[in-house]
Amino acid sequence: MSKIDHSLFSAHEQASEQAFGPCPKCQAKLAIRHGKSGAFIGCTRYPECDFSKPLHEYENADLKVIDGSSCPLCQSQLVIKKGRFGLFIGCSDFPTCHYIESNSKAEETTVTCPSCQKGQLSKRSNKFGKTFYSCDKYPKCKYVLNSPPVSMTCPECEWPVMIKKVLSGKGVLQCPQKLCGYKKSVE
Repeated sequence: MSKIDHSLFSAHEQASEQAFGPCPKCQAKLAIRHGKSGAFIGCTRYPECDFSKPLHEYENADLKVIDGSSCPLCQSQLVIKKGRFGLFIGCSDFPTCHYIESNSKAEETTVTCPSCQKGQLSKRSNKFGKTFYSCDKYPKCKYVLNSPPVSMTCPECEWPVMIKKVLSGKGVLQCPQKLCGYKKSVE
């Protein structure tokens, strides 16, 4: 004798049918399917009907509405949302308006980009939290440094920027050019 109440499983199927609605192409049931890229919502009459859409459209990523704020593009309220790269501020009227504002702003430095000589090097961080310094004219200029830049000309190769590093517990100014290799210790 089985002690499993099978009516619970049929109630779940009815709830998912109501949550996803009928297929817009053939009016059959929509169900959660699993593919090589993960879960998605698809028609139960596959392969006759090939309707599918991403499952993430049904996940609520809005964490908090920011009172007294308005989207600069459509004047709707701004919302703190959670995405795959962390928290961000976005428009509450999302599919219609795509305004996004990052929580972390790039810190400007006073060092001019040595590659394009038009932009400034800005302190940024990648999705793992590692800090780097890149030109604020990206994507036109793709100059990047992994250490803090110093506005000082290299005495050997005359490159207009040096980088600050700590080697063996001592501060060092180093030329970022691979072929140069100039180093000067700093107290």
